[in-house]
Amino acid sequence: MKFEKKHCVAMLLAGGQGSRLKVLTENTAKPAVPFGGKYRIIDFPLSNCVNSGINTVGILTQYQPLELNEYIGNGQPWGLNRSHGGVQVLPPYARSKKSEWYKGTANAICQNIPFIDRYRPENVLILSGDHIYKMDYSKMIRYHEQCGADCTIAVRDVPLEEASRFGIMNTNADGSIYEFEEKPAHPKSTNASMGIYVFKWEVLRKFLLEDDEDPESKNDFGKNIIPKMLDAGHRLFAYDFEGYWKDVGTISSLWEANMELLGQEPAFDLHANGRIYARNYAMPSSFISHESHIEDALIAEGCEIFGIVRHSVISTGCSIEAGALIEDSVIMPNVHIRADAVIRNSIIGEDVTVCRGAIIGGGHDDGEREISVISKGSVIKEGTVVAPGVIR
Repeated sequence: MKFEKKHCVAMLLAGGQGSRLKVLTENTAKPAVPFGGKYRIIDFPLSNCVNSGINTVGILTQYQPLELNEYIGNGQPWGLNRSHGGVQVLPPYARSKKSEWYKGTANAICQNIPFIDRYRPENVLILSGDHIYKMDYSKMIRYHEQCGADCTIAVRDVPLEEASRFGIMNTNADGSIYEFEEKPAHPKSTNASMGIYVFKWEVLRKFLLEDDEDPESKNDFGKNIIPKMLDAGHRLFAYDFEGYWKDVGTISSLWEANMELLGQEPAFDLHANGRIYARNYAMPSSFISHESHIEDALIAEGCEIFGIVRHSVISTGCSIEAGALIEDSVIMPNVHIRADAVIRNSIIGEDVTVCRGAIIGGGHDDGEREISVISKGSVIKEGTVVAPGVIR
């Protein structure tokens, strides 16, 4: 079968275990974790692709893929159900010589060279499945081509005191990269890599195959591919991105990103700069009782609210009975909170029932905020107390 040639193919890395999200990813791939009331984390890079005119996307899955695979389906909610291109889920597969899990980000792409080759693309866009942001990739690809780059890396300016947590790109005045430092103790710049790359496919393909044959390699873009390209004298450029971007790979960052959707002027506006597409099943409008009290909250569709909700995100299909109090919390889909329950500074997983009078989490003083987490499908019995910071 002859496939239509593509200008750019996107490869979305969605196979990480997500262990830092603890119980939230015990049975769910990290990119399938709910976010923002009615979305999943993977909706953001997928929607960015659609809004950027990229219609061929490979999603590389590995850990707990079932729910993610079901969610993606044929790609119809994102307009990616196409006969030429569209979206395709790419798990590790048995090859003629060996069968293995993806060993690293570069190895995951290397195992899928046949998928990319069928479209004969000029460029390949590499994305992560655990970031919340809106970005027009077409602008980055245009910059990449104008620079005559072999690789372009999206960067964002971070405070100097935080730079040692990131891969840092040291650049010349024209934006070309002369040095890459992985989490340097004494950073020379504050250009932090976002883990978003555009490569010339013919160049990347060569380096992937060479890296795959190196038994000492970690098979990682940041640790291996990019340093090797620099050492070989290839043209690498940094692309500055100034919009909102959040790695939601930890409990605290996931909670923070949800909280940053709230307020009169939210740090991240879900409705600006392009639509976010998602597989949302038809639900009625939420019922908000006149007995309820809601302050600075995001309430998704299909909810019934009788209690008090302050500075919280309430996802689709939730019910909050009279006398219940929710503050500074993220309530994921289909959660039922019974009368007189109190939830503060918490993330409540999908399909949880919090019974009457239960208390989860606590207030916040001037010290570090402790986020309590309840795992998917749990039943918190009547009168139970879950202390601040407890994960169960």
